[in-house]
Amino acid sequence: MAGHSKWAKLKHFKGAIDAKRGKIFSRISRDLTLAAKAGGGDPDANPRLRTILLKARDANMPNDNIDRAIKKGTGELPGVSYEDATYEGYGPGGVAMIVKVTTDNKNRAAADVRSVFSRYGGNLAGAGAVAFNFTHAGQFLIAKDKTTEDQLMEVALDAGADDIITTEEGHEVRCPIPAFDKVSQALEQAGIKPDSAEIAYIPNNTVAIDAAVAESLQKLHDALDEIDDVQSVFSNEE
Repeated sequence: MAGHSKWAKLKHFKGAIDAKRGKIFSRISRDLTLAAKAGGGDPDANPRLRTILLKARDANMPNDNIDRAIKKGTGELPGVSYEDATYEGYGPGGVAMIVKVTTDNKNRAAADVRSVFSRYGGNLAGAGAVAFNFTHAGQFLIAKDKTTEDQLMEVALDAGADDIITTEEGHEVRCPIPAFDKVSQALEQAGIKPDSAEIAYIPNNTVAIDAAVAESLQKLHDALDEIDDVQSVFSNEE
């Protein structure tokens, strides 16, 4: 399931680029605007912006789109004002879910998310209801052919990462949120390009589900993904 396995979700994202290119560009644009608003439009001085620029280029986002998004963040171009919001809930089978949105209208975003949960067998919960099931941290996924565990330990741990997990699928680097930009910059300087880099909600424990629940849960994931304001969905199904 894409909701639990970050590697599976990454493959799903890359496979969806051609089919949903416009929506992906829109989401990356919002991230670029928020990053530029928070830290300025110079990627050399704004590691968060630099990380999102890598994602934009991986998605073959046109330079004009990138420039416009950054200039909206710095105020050089007029644009809507975006803000982040997080919603918590339960999906089919009692799976804990966290939905991260970037929106210009929180009331609309909340209504859209609530409607999808209700329609697909889930329900929204109050703030903090499921967050304890997750660790909120920086997360980098790096393919095995890009580096070794020893090199990662030398580079990432020195920069503030606190955990490196190596599996058959690749390397996962975790770090406290305040260290995210520093770890990102250290990886870049070492020539190590992550396949994914984000502030994530990582499950502390998982919920085993059967095929029927998995099918219902995937429909909920897909419906949430269709909402323009939704940036990421994190969940703890196995």
